[in-house]
Amino acid sequence: MVTTANYSINISGQLFDLSTPRIMGILNVSPDSFFDGGRYTLPDLAWMQAEKMLADGADIIDVGGMSTRPNAVEITVEEERKRVMPVVELLIKKNSGIKISVDTYRSSVAKAAVEAGVCMVNDVSGGELDKSMFETVAKLKVPYVLMHMRGTPQNMQQQTSYKDIFTEMALYFSEKKNTLIKLGVNDVIIDPGFGFAKNLDDNYRLLKNLSYFQMLESPVLCGVSRKSMIYKFLNTEPNDALNGTSVLNTIALMNGASLLRVHDVKEAKEAVLLVEKLRNS
Repeated sequence: MVTTANYSINISGQLFDLSTPRIMGILNVSPDSFFDGGRYTLPDLAWMQAEKMLADGADIIDVGGMSTRPNAVEITVEEERKRVMPVVELLIKKNSGIKISVDTYRSSVAKAAVEAGVCMVNDVSGGELDKSMFETVAKLKVPYVLMHMRGTPQNMQQQTSYKDIFTEMALYFSEKKNTLIKLGVNDVIIDPGFGFAKNLDDNYRLLKNLSYFQMLESPVLCGVSRKSMIYKFLNTEPNDALNGTSVLNTIALMNGASLLRVHDVKEAKEAVLLVEKLRNS
């Protein structure tokens, strides 16, 4: 079992301790997300789900207005903002202390969300799909989730050929992290991007060797919740992938993950508690 690194990040002027892994609850407000699309598109329904996730132990709520599943339809910036902003504003109105991440690769959406009170930016493209993202995050002075992906959600599954996936990803992360630090982004979180331009075997090799990314000296976020690497391998559907998700989340924690991004907060929180009990025994 890998020892969890004692990281902390600055959220809204306060240190956010990651020495015990934290839970990021997924709040999709798009109609076409692969698992829960359409359930929380209305702000009141989104708040009810956020409230439940907080009660179940979520530390951060990750709000996303555009699906990034394979072959997802790209929407306009205006439509994304129209989906995200009313939800963000209502969540903050209902709970002034809530910690919200915005799941977007568009700098203008990130800027509007942070100005409304969001405290983190989660970018699946690692700054590739909006060249203004890095500078925008630097000006906003919020933590940034740097994910690995090739291409776009529309074509990423045709870009899964690597000579050495670990070396290529380490170079990708180190170069981008250095750029972010030079711009003044102090808190960078690494996300290997499970399912994004990786085939099934790549996903499991990355999970098995997740501790490899500790060399980057940044917290690692793991997002495998109900993904096809689980349900396609088990010949089932996303609705039946909770048990598989819990198994892989446990492996991720044992291999050094500092954050779990999940649909099912209660089960993920239990995995954290059990792994920490095992680690400290």
